[in-house]
Amino acid sequence: MTLQSLRFRLLSAAALSVSVALALAGFGLVALFEHHVERRLDAELGIHLKYLVGHIELTDDGHIHVAGNSPNPSFQQPLSGRYWQIQDEVRPTLLRSRSLWDFQLALADDDLRPGVVHRHELEGPAGHSLLVREQQFILHPRTEARRLRVAVAIDRADLLAARQAFTADILPYLGLLALAFLVASYAQVRMGLSPLKRVRSGVFAVREGQTNRLANDYPDEVSPLVDEINELLEARDKAVESARAWTADLAHGLNTPLTALGADARRLRRKGDTDIADDLDHLVQVMRSRVDRELIRARLRAAGTANPRQTPVTPVVDGVVRTLQRTPKGQLLSWRVEIPEMAVAAMPDDYLAELIGNLLENACKWATTLVEITARYSSESVLIDIEDDGPGVAEKELDRLGQRGLRLDEHTAGSGLGLAIVGDICAAYSGGFGLERSELGGLAVRVRLPSGVLSDAR
Repeated sequence: MTLQSLRFRLLSAAALSVSVALALAGFGLVALFEHHVERRLDAELGIHLKYLVGHIELTDDGHIHVAGNSPNPSFQQPLSGRYWQIQDEVRPTLLRSRSLWDFQLALADDDLRPGVVHRHELEGPAGHSLLVREQQFILHPRTEARRLRVAVAIDRADLLAARQAFTADILPYLGLLALAFLVASYAQVRMGLSPLKRVRSGVFAVREGQTNRLANDYPDEVSPLVDEINELLEARDKAVESARAWTADLAHGLNTPLTALGADARRLRRKGDTDIADDLDHLVQVMRSRVDRELIRARLRAAGTANPRQTPVTPVVDGVVRTLQRTPKGQLLSWRVEIPEMAVAAMPDDYLAELIGNLLENACKWATTLVEITARYSSESVLIDIEDDGPGVAEKELDRLGQRGLRLDEHTAGSGLGLAIVGDICAAYSGGFGLERSELGGLAVRVRLPSGVLSDAR
């Protein structure tokens, strides 16, 4: 998976969206938790505030005091984070919880109405931030009205500690949730891109000759692409057929003039104009070789764009050998064939037959008593060796052998195109061949072809 792959882009987008979504969700949950805790603290402060208001009394000398002890022992512990304070505005009096010690809450100078609770954030002991709830309370409104400011406070450190603890607890679960989302995204991307993988497999099957067209059972989003590929394959097949027809017409069109030129050369030779006849024969031979070469190239170009197939090597070799054994020369030779059954070449059977036929015909032509055909097979290539015990070729001529139209022995029938055709076929199917002296004494041809799959070769 590379940076340019669609899967990488989709997974990256999914990872980014999941990260952003979970980050927002995390911040939202922490804020919601903090708001919930603050509401609980506010409710707690309200309870303490009601308790204080309900327990304020006047002494005989007119001073105020809080009857009884607070049910929360934190108010008795210095700097515990729970505080209360009562101020009398008529007779300046200040009552404080033991937890405030010698600190006085600097209450806000705002307009208080009786019974209305005001909420503040004030600085407390040691510079800590406090949540303060304050209420004005009128004591004995019919006799001696005493306006009291009653305030209770709690340290925000408790809220911050609860928020941090909640954040630490929720992070692992957010991580697990992110992992689950990413796994689900990967499965979704894999499932969503599976039709494209099927398209790739279908195109490979077309290229390997297993089928001619892609199937039509694809999702609606992929079907237009499949239709375009099938139309492209249809146009290609029509172009190949047109090229084949044009090539055949060209060959037929040139065959008649070449035959006529050959007849003219024979008439001139009978008249004694041997020089002119020889020139015409040479021109006819060159033109025939050129036409044969272009016909072969046209066929191979068409085959290169058509569907390559998988062809078992053994049946093709056996068929060619049986044909050559029926020839006068082939009947006199011994044929040794050792080819594994699993050897499969990734090319059409007719081109493999033409390749093997040219090589075995050449070996049959020059062999004295024996032609040997062996093959080795791997997952990548098929190696075919064809050797004979004939006179062979001199080392200096091996490099020239195989040039189109070259014949090292002008006394033996042939066009000199056999090995050239073999080279063209090998090149068209990403193969190759080499020539060397055989241990049998004659020529050894080593052919390498791409391997196929035996189960596909039907």
